Amino acid sequence: MNIIGQKIILRAIEQQDLPLLKIWGNDPEIQRNLGSWHFPVSIDALKKWLENFSFNDINQRFIIDTQEHGPIGTANLVSINWKDRNAFHGMLIGDKKFRGCGYGTDTVLTIMRYAFEELGLERLDTTIIEYNTASLKLYTKCGWAEEGRKENAFFRQNRYWNNVILGITRHNWVQLKPSLSK
Repeated sequence: MNIIGQKIILRAIEQQDLPLLKIWGNDPEIQRNLGSWHFPVSIDALKKWLENFSFNDINQRFIIDTQEHGPIGTANLVSINWKDRNAFHGMLIGDKKFRGCGYGTDTVLTIMRYAFEELGLERLDTTIIEYNTASLKLYTKCGWAEEGRKENAFFRQNRYWNNVILGITRHNWVQLKPSLSK
């Protein structure tokens, strides 16, 4: 099953996506803006990762695909907690020329619709490094609220940076949904 947005389609990661995942996984600019530690990745490592990537109900990873341009990034819903009805969401737009074109916004809105209307989740969380102002603006525009900061949580560029914690509840999304769909 694909998850359809206005401009994007979220679909399963396939073998043919691995060369793009390798490019994005080895791009220093992309990795600098992500919240975990990354090391250079090879096609062989990605093949093993994909082979071990079994379908499960707590971690879902998607390719962000478009009709016009093909795959442009990745998105996820991970650490899904079915008892408490929450999950962590992250995404990246891999190719710079597609950033600022509405694909990220559509991805976040599509993930929220899927999480709240299809999966019945109550809340979504994400974290963003404080200097990633583009992502902070994107999630704020989509109705996410800053809920706190972890001081000096990331070491990048020979210094420490805060980790900004954002979240959105189903209630807040329902209240904002009419204005977000414009």
